Amino acid sequence: MNYGDLTPQHVLDALDAVGQRGDGRILQLNSYENRVFQVMLEDTTGPVGAAVVAKFYRPGRWSNAQILEEHQFALELAAAEVPVVPPLVLTAPATNAPLTLHGDPPTLACDVAPTLPHRFTVAARCAGRAPELDNPAVLRQIGRFIGRLHSVGRRRPFVHRHVLNAAVDGQRARNLLLDGGFVTAGEVPAWRAACDQALAATSAAFDAMAPLSTLRLHGDCHPGNVLWRQDGLLAGPHVVDLDDAMQGPAVQDLWMLISGHRASMAQQLGTLLEGYEQFSDFDDRERALIEPLRTLRMLRHSAWLAERWGDPTFPLNFPFFGTAAYWSQQTAQLREQIEAMGGSDN
Repeated sequence: MNYGDLTPQHVLDALDAVGQRGDGRILQLNSYENRVFQVMLEDTTGPVGAAVVAKFYRPGRWSNAQILEEHQFALELAAAEVPVVPPLVLTAPATNAPLTLHGDPPTLACDVAPTLPHRFTVAARCAGRAPELDNPAVLRQIGRFIGRLHSVGRRRPFVHRHVLNAAVDGQRARNLLLDGGFVTAGEVPAWRAACDQALAATSAAFDAMAPLSTLRLHGDCHPGNVLWRQDGLLAGPHVVDLDDAMQGPAVQDLWMLISGHRASMAQQLGTLLEGYEQFSDFDDRERALIEPLRTLRMLRHSAWLAERWGDPTFPLNFPFFGTAAYWSQQTAQLREQIEAMGGSDN
């Protein structure tokens, strides 16, 4: 991983090569996984203050085929008038430009940097705020939005994107953390015991659902990834990124939007489904996967931090990771999850 040569000038030159000429104003946006920039455009024929957002993908995370499949899904959703922000179709570079385009239509560019190539995509800027999830009307509208997204997602499966597999994904996270020495020595026995018990319960919950129906998902549908627009007829939820799009069960795009105690979550999910089921069917048995999915996310989050620890951004922003206190807390939370899965009547 190396973003060291991704200077503001490099970003501007890359965008210029695909017909998006910046005026020099550039703002790096919050993103741990990729490098994302808002660039104000020089084109005076467009609206005043026109801007685009350029995403430079983390090297080695996704293949070109996986990225392009994400882009095609976004374009398919946009064509169905589902409120997502799709990638822009990029223009062919000049003959002497050190850049290649990929996709049909072309939405992924690969430039040549001094140390390694950077792959990037460009989208229109689209702002929003966090949705008011304590408002039942907002929850129903988000449910309708996800239902529409899933109705498109069911048309065909992903071929190249990640397929959620509780047993495989959980075991990979466990092994990465233990084999890499990220769990402090004093906490290894307790954490490993809790982890193994939690993973066994998670796998058992998914096995009980077999065969489990899956579809193309947003994949990381938490409140920070669903933005609320206020502008007139376009008011409502939308997403600007499908970077974690995957194949999995429908409930994966619903459970992160609910919180609180069990009764409260059941009520919130019911409200979401009031909107959702206007556009997509929901297998009510998937309620039993909420706590297993929460457990899996906890483990995968720790493994994600471990995988990215060589990126200076991560130690700076997650200084607590890897401490004895962190692993003690993780052990306690895994035990809570074991209890929640064992006694769940969702």
